[in-house]
Amino acid sequence: MSTKNKLALAIATVATFISSSAFAQAGAAANEWDTKGMMGLAAGLAIGLAVLGGALGQGRAAAAALEGISRNPGAASKIQTPMILGLALIESLVLFGFLVAFLLQNKITFVAG
Repeated sequence: MSTKNKLALAIATVATFISSSAFAQAGAAANEWDTKGMMGLAAGLAIGLAVLGGALGQGRAAAAALEGISRNPGAASKIQTPMILGLALIESLVLFGFLVAFLLQNKITFVAG
């Protein structure tokens, strides 16, 4: 094992043992506000990760399709249809992430008082 791997293993071990006491509390959250705050954070992370993953996937799919078409222009019709289908499926996953974030956001009802 290299020195970098040993150092990374040591840091991961220490972080695991230190953070385990944080999860030793009786409930998942101390109060209702903690729960709603975590749900808001989860909603934001869900939509952010969905958009990031979708954008990266669509960019790679389009780049690969354009590279294939540029190498063999005669295969453009055979490449275009699967690419559009793949882009539609990627877009549906992004919309699913948006739906999950929207549903989580609707569960958060902060009452000013």
